[in-house]
Amino acid sequence: MKQILVATDFSLSADNALCYALAMAKILNMEVVAIHAIHPTEGINNSTYNAIFIDSYYNNKRAALKAWTENIAARQDLAEIKTTTICDVGFLKTVITKYIEDKPVELLVMGITGSTGISGIVGSNASSVVTKMRIPTLIVPLESNSPSSPIITLATDYETKLSNKDVNALNEMLRASGTKKMQVLYVAEKSDDLHIQTGEKRIRELLPHTEIEFNYIRDNSAPNGIIDFIKNNHTDILCLVKHHHNIIYRLFTSSTVNQVMNRSVKAILVLHD
Repeated sequence: MKQILVATDFSLSADNALCYALAMAKILNMEVVAIHAIHPTEGINNSTYNAIFIDSYYNNKRAALKAWTENIAARQDLAEIKTTTICDVGFLKTVITKYIEDKPVELLVMGITGSTGISGIVGSNASSVVTKMRIPTLIVPLESNSPSSPIITLATDYETKLSNKDVNALNEMLRASGTKKMQVLYVAEKSDDLHIQTGEKRIRELLPHTEIEFNYIRDNSAPNGIIDFIKNNHTDILCLVKHHHNIIYRLFTSSTVNQVMNRSVKAILVLHD
C-alpha cells in the first residue's frame, strides 16, 4: 500500500499535519506513517550514557508516538485508516532519508506555524527538507485545514520539468481534491507570447485530464506575485517547484519556496524538477 509520511514533534502544527494526511489517505486509500526523530543527545542525562535508562526512554517515546497517532485518528473519526509509527534516533532529515529508501512513500507531510514564521523542531527542519531532499513534500501551516474539495494552484514560469514522481504526487493531490480542475499561476516581469503558448501546451500535456485555468501576474518578484495572488484568489493548496539542475524549463529557486513558506497560511506542495 502506498504511504503518506508525516513528520512529527508532537506539536500542534504536527497534529494539524497528521489530520491533513489522514483526510487525504481516506480518499486515496493509502497508509499513514507517523515518523519521529529522537535527537542523538536527547534523553542522555549529564552526558552520562545509561543503557537501561536510555532504552526505557526510547521505548516510552515510541509508545507516546503510537498513542498520539491513534488518538488523533480517533478524534477525526478516521480510526479505520491504517497507521504505522516509526521512532528512530538521529536528525530528522537522516531518519526520513533512511525510511524512504525502500518504502512506497508518495508524499511527506510536515507542519509549520504559518505566516508567523517557521518554528518548532519540525518547522525548523521544513526548509532543510525541501532544499535537500527530492521527495514531494506538503507543508501545512497551523492555520490551514483540509477542506473537502481544496482548490489547487500551481505557480510556474513555464521553465521547469517535473519528475515522474512529482507528477504522480500532483495527480494524487488532484484526485484527493475530488475535482479535475486546477489553477496555474504565471509570475514574470515581462511576458513572451510564444513562451506562454509553449508553457501552456506543456502543462496541458503534463495533466491531460485536468481542466486548467491560467492566471498571469507581472511582477519582478516571484514571492510577491504569488502572495498577492493568494490574498486575492481562493487557493487551498499552492504547488511550488524546487529548482535543482539540468533543467528544460525553470520554475522557482529554493529561496522563493522558503520565502513563500514563511509568508503564507496556505498548504504548500513542494515538487522538484
